[in-house]
Amino acid sequence: MSLIFRPYQDSDLPTLKSIMVEAFNGVSIDQGIEREFGVVQGHDWQWRKARHLDDDVRRDREGIMVAEQDGRIVGFVSTWLDREAGIGHIPNISIVPDCRGHGIGRQLLELAKDRFRKAGLTHAKIETLQQNEIGNHLYRAVGFRPVAQQVHFVAEL
Repeated sequence: MSLIFRPYQDSDLPTLKSIMVEAFNGVSIDQGIEREFGVVQGHDWQWRKARHLDDDVRRDREGIMVAEQDGRIVGFVSTWLDREAGIGHIPNISIVPDCRGHGIGRQLLELAKDRFRKAGLTHAKIETLQQNEIGNHLYRAVGFRPVAQQVHFVAEL
């Protein structure tokens, strides 16, 4: 099988959103909100999570790298550069279920880190939830270290 990494194209957006929503099932803040309060404003957690990718495209479309295997999109990573702070951000990374555990996520993270290095940045930042065991393992394996934990609170208005 041939695996390639290529730049994001606008036609990728629906597929990437679908991959991301599936990948974040069980590890999404938006899903936690829905579990606690139900559907909010007529939109489910999947709709809200998919919108995060719209934000990624608006912020830095050149920072989205797509993994394609034999012509099929199997994953992606989104990034953006904070040149002034020297930090590269990775807001989202997702791999289709049947391709997990084959090093694609690791390769995407290394591509993101390479992008940051080439831009002259000194650090990379990624966030995950405590219950995301796969992410917690992978991020440590590629050199990320935990520096803080955060609790998300939501209140009905």
